[in-house]
Amino acid sequence: MKEPIDHYIRKCIENDRGGQQKIYQLFAPVLYGLCLKYMKNEEDAKDVFQEAFVIAFQKMEQYRFEGSFEGWLKRIFINKLIETLNKRKKNVLLTDEMYSEEMIDEDEETERFLIPQEQLLACIQQLPDQYRLVFNLYYFEKMKHKEIASVLNISEGTSKSNLNRAKSNLQKQISAIRALKQID
Repeated sequence: MKEPIDHYIRKCIENDRGGQQKIYQLFAPVLYGLCLKYMKNEEDAKDVFQEAFVIAFQKMEQYRFEGSFEGWLKRIFINKLIETLNKRKKNVLLTDEMYSEEMIDEDEETERFLIPQEQLLACIQQLPDQYRLVFNLYYFEKMKHKEIASVLNISEGTSKSNLNRAKSNLQKQISAIRALKQID
């Protein structure tokens, strides 16, 4: 499948609408899902999704045909998501706080988030921006705290603290969902 994608990328570089449509069709589901993970609601996710695709098509000639094209696209989308959330940062306070490894029991990790994917996504969307951003970068983008700190211009301690608060918040939401299911 590598060759057809390269063909469509070249078409995009030539501003060919057919090539752009094919790239959109191939990658839209994954990239829209990415936007939903980071934004609080569908409207915001759709806005960022559209803006990021425009940026991707404008920067298509910068793709070097090395490595994963999907990874290259995801990086553009993540950068746009972070930029969008940073613009809202006036209302969000990312503060340095003490980090304690006792905040989370890693052995419970797999049990903590066992609910249907749609419900987990809804729970993630309800997290405060700073927690949701760190949670997504850590778990979905597999970034380390040092890298997250650099990207978000925060300390590693803040990254760790925000991740643990996100997990704690999610655990409370998931426990409430499970409690409701037991009542039904």
